[in-house]
Amino acid sequence: MKKIIVPIDFSEHSEYALKTAAKLAKRSNAELLALHMLEMSDVILTKSDSEQQQKALFFLKLVEQRFETFLDKDYLKDVNITPIVKHFKVFSEVNDVAEEHDADLIVMGSHGTSGFTEFFVGSNTERVVRNSETPVLVIKNEIKDIDFGTAIFATNFEEENVRPYLNATSMFEALGAKLMLLYVNLPNEHFKSSVEIEKKIAKFLLTADGNLDKLDDVAYQADYTVEQGVMNYANKVGADIIAIPTHGRKGISHFFAGSIGEDIANHSPLPVITFMI
Repeated sequence: MKKIIVPIDFSEHSEYALKTAAKLAKRSNAELLALHMLEMSDVILTKSDSEQQQKALFFLKLVEQRFETFLDKDYLKDVNITPIVKHFKVFSEVNDVAEEHDADLIVMGSHGTSGFTEFFVGSNTERVVRNSETPVLVIKNEIKDIDFGTAIFATNFEEENVRPYLNATSMFEALGAKLMLLYVNLPNEHFKSSVEIEKKIAKFLLTADGNLDKLDDVAYQADYTVEQGVMNYANKVGADIIAIPTHGRKGISHFFAGSIGEDIANHSPLPVITFMI
C-alpha cells in the first residue's frame, strides 16, 4: 500500500478515519492524502466582482487554516501527509482524486445509519462507494488496533466476484489477516442445497485461484437475510473486519439485493471495506 486517502470534514468520525489511516500508513510506509471538500458555488468562484473574489479568498484561507490545525496531531508525526482542498462538494471527486494519485485505499468516517456529517450532509456510504474504483474502508468507531486477525469476505460466489475476491486476498495478506469466505444461504426461492453450494464454490475457487486450497476457509451461514447472516457469522467467529463486493455506480452487488449491502456498511459496528466488481 503506497497511498491512502482520507476525506476530512472536521468531525469526530472523520478523525476516527484519520487515526486509522495514519496507523495503516505507518505500517506500510504509505503517503496519507488528507482531502477536504469546500462547498463554494459557481457564482463565488467565477464571478468577476471584486467583493465576491475577496469572499472566495477569505473562505479558502479560513479552511486552509482550520485544516492545518486539524492535522496538527501527535499521531500524525512521522506520517508523510499531504493536505488536499477541493472547491466542490461532489462525491465523484473522491474517486477522481484517488485515480489522479493512484491511491490504494480510501478511509472514511461514518455515523452509520445517519450517514456522514457536515460536508457529507445528505449522503451515505453508498454514494461514495458507487463512484469508487478504489477500495473504501468505512470506520464508525475509533479503532485502537489495526491488526485485523480475521476478515470475512461475503460473496455469492458468482464469477463477477472473482476480481474483488483477489483484490481482497492481496490486501488482507499484506495486512497479515486470515480471510474467510462466507456464503449466506437464504430460505424460500433463494435456498440452495449443500451440494449446489459446494459445486458453486469449487467452480469459483478454481477460476480465481486455480486450485481448491481455500476450501477450508469457506463457511456457510443459514439465515433469514444476508445482513443477519453476515453479522451473526462475524459475531460467531470474532471477526475484525467485513469485506463486500460492489458494482460501483450500479450499487452493491446483486447478491446484496436492495439496500442490504448499505445496511451492512451502516449497521455493522465492525469496519467494512468494499471492493469494486
